[in-house]
Order: sequence, then structure tokens, then C-alpha cells
Amino acid sequence: MDLFDQKNNINAPLAERMRPRNLDEFVGQSDLVGKKKFFRQLVESDQIPSMIFWGPPGTGKTTLARVIALMTNSIFVSFSAVTSGVAELRTVIKEAEDRSKFHNQRTILFIDEIHRWSKSQQDALLHHVEKGTLTLIGATTENPSFEVNSALLSRSRVFILNQLEEKDLLKILAMAIGDRERGLGDYKVQADEEVLKYLAMLANGDARTALNVLELAVKATTRTKSGIIKLSKDKIKDSLQRSAHLYDKGGDQHYNIISALHKSLRGSNADAALYWLGRMLEAGEDPLYIARRMVRFASEDIGLANSRALEQAVAGYQACHFIGMPECNVILAQIVVYLAKCKKSNELYRAYGEVVKDVKETMDQPVPIHLRNAPTKFMKKLGYGKDYKYSPDHDYKEDQEYFPDSLKGRKYLSE
Repeated sequence: MDLFDQKNNINAPLAERMRPRNLDEFVGQSDLVGKKKFFRQLVESDQIPSMIFWGPPGTGKTTLARVIALMTNSIFVSFSAVTSGVAELRTVIKEAEDRSKFHNQRTILFIDEIHRWSKSQQDALLHHVEKGTLTLIGATTENPSFEVNSALLSRSRVFILNQLEEKDLLKILAMAIGDRERGLGDYKVQADEEVLKYLAMLANGDARTALNVLELAVKATTRTKSGIIKLSKDKIKDSLQRSAHLYDKGGDQHYNIISALHKSLRGSNADAALYWLGRMLEAGEDPLYIARRMVRFASEDIGLANSRALEQAVAGYQACHFIGMPECNVILAQIVVYLAKCKKSNELYRAYGEVVKDVKETMDQPVPIHLRNAPTKFMKKLGYGKDYKYSPDHDYKEDQEYFPDSLKGRKYLSE
């Protein structure tokens, strides 16, 4: 459970060796670690509350915990929710109680992947967190609202870590290439900006992936006669554990394939839609992006032809948000097939397009006086609401105009 088993191990992976040792070395998450930010002040003053770090893989959750371990005067104990259970937890709690009682020393417990702990396992923590026996730091890639007990969550502060941007990954890669103590500085690595941007793009905001691929590419590249290791896009692609599939999430392939998926759904070809879905997911596309597109499709191309389609699409999005990849792949497959097989109608889409056109041309036209609200006597004297026919009094069959004068009788929808 020693958090620092690999701290000085030169054989540890590059991503492990390059972990920041303090907040000044930390790249990204400036809203948390920036100068005078609330989180940074908590760490620097050693006033750490129980907290949950929530964010995608490779964004710095474990690293922040390690930085806290280096900067705090507390005893820091690391747990993995995958390999540690309640029995080990009881031992940690007993030791924490003894430290607090006999040495007046605080214990910070870091639980990686806390979402993998069951509700009953989390319950075992609650009393001791509440009593102050130990301070909890949990890390999770899943929404803590779903995965962490509400009682435990209410006693913790949630800090959200965002996916790293390209500029962050480029800075991390440059640091690793130039660092002679912990990085690849002795390898004489040459990588032009285009190659590093390609690696940053494939890493999908994950610093660990970026560094692992960089290290593998360097070791797999033959030195030139002058001893230089010159990296190429092909070597980067070969070093990626999953195939890049020539899929650029910000480029043509991204838009071409989502277009192919959308058009296959519109054409009711469920098999082709499944294929394009697979192309995107296996290349590392964000499943929530696809799920959002399905929600839009449900109204744009199905609409009132099957009003349940929107319900299904929204449920699919929520399920994907709840469990993430890879488990949500079959959920997206279900939604894609369902939408493909639905009866189609773009009546709402076309109607709203006509509405937008009319709105732009009639934006300044007044609301008919009988439709206006009259909350004051003055407004009533002006005639607001006069002659308005209250629909229930007319069995909802009143003869009444609801458009501005220039649009009287306008129809956007078929009967």
C-alpha cells in the first residue's frame, strides 16, 4: 500500500517517473492548482478535507493525491478499490485511531477507483470519516452522484478534473523528452511539432497514454548514425496499444463517420449504422458524444412518428454516462438499432426551420392585445387581455387568432 513504491525506480514506466512532485510541476487543471486557487490553498495550508477527485483517465487524480502526500504532515495510506477490501480497511482504521489517540496525528486514506467499492464497503468508511478518524481522498472516473454513497458524498468535497488539452499534453511530452533525471533526456530524442501534436491527438486528453506511447516509440526507434532517435507518425501509431484507425477526433474522419452513422439511421439501415458506430467506438470516440447525436436524431428524423424514440435516446445517454466504456458499447448499439428501425418523420425539423425564418422576419411585431397578460389596472385600461377566450370555457374549440397579424392562418405542421 506504499504510495511511493516506484518513486525512485528507474525501471518504472515513464508516466510513473514523470509524475509531478509538487503543484508547480503539475500541468493542467489550473482551476484547481493555479496560484491562489481554493484547492491549492487547502493543500499548502495542510487543511485537507475529505474529497473526491472525479475526471477521465490520465487527468491527474492519483498525481494530485501523491502531491498531497508529499506536502502534508499526515500519514498517507494508499488503497486500490480493485485489490483492497473491508478487512484491510479495518486494519487501516485501527492504526488511524491509534495515531490520533496516542500521537495526535491525522491519517489520510487515498482510495483509487472508489467507484469499484460496493455501497456496503463505502458504508464502513462513513462513521470514521464523520468522526475525523481519517480523511478520505477518493478518485473515480465515474459520476460520484451515482457511485458514491450520498452520506459519504455529503461529507466530502468533489473536485472535477477536466480532460487535458492538447497544449497541456504537448508541454508534458516536451518535459519528458528533455528531462535527464526522470525522463528521456539521455536518449537524444528528436520529434517535430507535427509528430507531437499527432501523439497528443491520439492520446485523447490522457497524459498517461501519451507518455507510455512516447516511451515505447522511443525504445522501438533505431538510432541514426549520430545517435539521434527521430520519432515519426508511423512509429507513434505502431506504439499505440490500440489502433488509431486513422481516426482524427477533430478532423475529417470524425465528421465523415458521424455523418455516415446519421445517414444510415435516416435510411433505416440498422446494419450499416452498427458498423459506423463500431468504427467510432473502437477508435476511441467519446461515447457521450455519440449518445448526444442520437438524442438529436430522435427528434430531427423521427419526431412525432414515434415519440418514444426521444425517451429511449435520453435513457441511452444516461446509461452511457452511468457506466462508461467499454460496458456502454452494447447500450449504444441498442439505441442505434432502435432508432434505425423506427418510422421516420422530419416534420418537426422542417417546421422549426420555417418558424426560424418567420421569426427573423417578424421579430418586432407586437403580440395581439387579447393574448397579453394584464397584471395591473393600467394594463387592463389599455385593453390587455380584452376579448380573450378562455379555452376550457369553449371546450377547446374557440375561434381565436394566436399569431401576429402578418402570420394569420400560418401552418407549420400537417393536420
